[in-house]
Amino acid sequence: MAQLGVLNTLTVLRKGNYGVILDGGELGDVLLPLREAPESCAVGDALEVFVYMDSDDTVVATTQRPLAQVGEFALMKVASATRFGAFLDWGLRKNLLVPFAEQSGNMAVGRAYVVHVYRDKRTGRLVGSTRLDKFLDRTPASYTPRQAVDLLVCEHTDIGYKAIINNRHWGVLHDADVFQPLRYGQRLAGYIKKLREDGKIDLVLQPPGYAKVEGIAGELLEKIKAAGGSINVTDKSPPEVIYARFGVSKKVFKQAISALYRERLITIGADGLRLVR
Repeated sequence: MAQLGVLNTLTVLRKGNYGVILDGGELGDVLLPLREAPESCAVGDALEVFVYMDSDDTVVATTQRPLAQVGEFALMKVASATRFGAFLDWGLRKNLLVPFAEQSGNMAVGRAYVVHVYRDKRTGRLVGSTRLDKFLDRTPASYTPRQAVDLLVCEHTDIGYKAIINNRHWGVLHDADVFQPLRYGQRLAGYIKKLREDGKIDLVLQPPGYAKVEGIAGELLEKIKAAGGSINVTDKSPPEVIYARFGVSKKVFKQAISALYRERLITIGADGLRLVR
């Protein structure tokens, strides 16, 4: 059965003058406009489409991909503002409405905002909201330390960056653990660092612990060799210098050189690291 607001795989029932008719199950026949239907599609073919309601409240399909489906968050730019609210470009021909009641602040044309997409219970239409808190799960998270997760960067606070984890929970990338530029609305991979007793979640952008150090230690050793046996970076170097050169945090770098030092592969001097001959 087809579901509104998400990608569906629907079967072609017939072809008409205005497009292809798809089997929407309980939603009935779903029109895929002629301009979007593959020329080679035939009755019985399965097509992946996004299903939504047009301006006349008719259920239609599109082969375009929205920036976010129902239940997801994404950065979207305001295309226009009307007496009904702000209309955002979310990748479809029909823009997404964010009603005034769902705006955490006045939305300006041309600016981009992190928005949650949901289905309005009263009208059945797809709408957006910048009131993010009410759409995030407040129940205890079941993540585990070192677990890989998807992140969406939101506001920067006095301790770090708030990020949405897997479209479900808030987490924090503390400034002390961030060694690369981050921007509002950026999507990137991250890892669970710690589940705190107060329910908050700490995040990092590199795999935490010695599982990461082993790989970095090997890469660092190869870079020292490639540099002729020495590099002018130490555990006292600024974090920004370490990240720019090796792409890791200072903590991970210090763990890596400690591992190499214990294996008697390098020496650590005041001016840099050197291979043991």
